[in-house]
Amino acid sequence: MSPSADIWAIVPIKELDGAKQRLAPLLSPAQRRALIEVMMGEVLEAVAGAKSLAGILVVTLAPEATAFATRLGARVVTDGARDGHTGSVTAGLKLLAREGRGGMMTVPADIPAATSAEIDRVVAAHLTAPSFTISPAHDDLGSNAVICSPPDSVPLRFGDNSYFPHLDAARRCGIEPTVIRQPGIAMDIDHPVDLAAFLRLPQSAGTRTRVFLEDAGIPKLLVDRGLRPTSS
Repeated sequence: MSPSADIWAIVPIKELDGAKQRLAPLLSPAQRRALIEVMMGEVLEAVAGAKSLAGILVVTLAPEATAFATRLGARVVTDGARDGHTGSVTAGLKLLAREGRGGMMTVPADIPAATSAEIDRVVAAHLTAPSFTISPAHDDLGSNAVICSPPDSVPLRFGDNSYFPHLDAARRCGIEPTVIRQPGIAMDIDHPVDLAAFLRLPQSAGTRTRVFLEDAGIPKLLVDRGLRPTSS
């Protein structure tokens, strides 16, 4: 069995109403909800297209996420779905550990430039258990993809500054973390400045998220706020 065998993806998706409050200066509540749906769909499709994963576990109570995940053949569970990002992931990894799965990879639902190939590259870098692999956010603060083998080998705590604490947590467990950077996985969208960075990212071209933002007039709004949404 290869080091990457039997790794399941965990994707936590919280309820859509009221999501992405920090984008309120640019997007209405309805637009923020629509943006989450678009990003969620692109992330789930990227995960479903990865060849290295044994399955997908979506932790959610959102009907839209449940319907989309089910169409892709993912398992949907509700335990932990109202316990925040960390609580949702922890509930999922505990379930996988009880089932004897070899490992888990978690990604957030707001990295729409991530690709199946990037996910496969992160899994390919993962070492034989016990092991811990991380692909950080573009600002080296967030932990945008994490793999643990076995699933509960390292205690996880997500938030605005989780990358270096996760490295420390792995080392406290006697595991030297593997770090692999991927531009699409790195680009999470939480703040207006993230929207500008996403639109500058070559990999965003062709994504439904980019089309949505352009149709919503976001590039001009970003320019008006002194943010640069293009590389030119």
